Order: sequence, then structure tokens, then C-alpha cells
Amino acid sequence: MKRRELERLLREHGAIVKREGARHTIWINPKTGQKSEVPRHAEIKKNTARGICKDLGIDPQNITS
Repeated sequence: MKRRELERLLREHGAIVKREGARHTIWINPKTGQKSEVPRHAEIKKNTARGICKDLGIDPQNITS
């Protein structure tokens, strides 16, 4: 999955960027207070994207490709 697609999905579910790390972007879900790191790769593996969603309290079934 493209990183931009994942970021769009996270924003649609209310997650926001907390800060930029050296190699990752830190996202937080303000509703739950959960946070996760999104690597800065053009392509993110499906299982990694599902894990990020799970960390943020977003249903991982939203990951389709």
C-alpha cells in the first residue's frame, strides 16, 4: 500500500500527525490517545499498515490493498 493511501485512511478516521521523527512520522488518535509510528517508505507492507491501524484503534479491515 502506498504511504499516502495509508495517511489518507488515518486522517479519515480522525488520526493526526503528532510529530516527525528521524525515520518515522508519529501519528496519534486524539479520541483514544493511542499513537503509532508510520515509516517513511513509498510502499508500506499490508501487515505493517494493519498493525498501525490496530495501534491507533482503527479497524484494520479498512486495509484493502
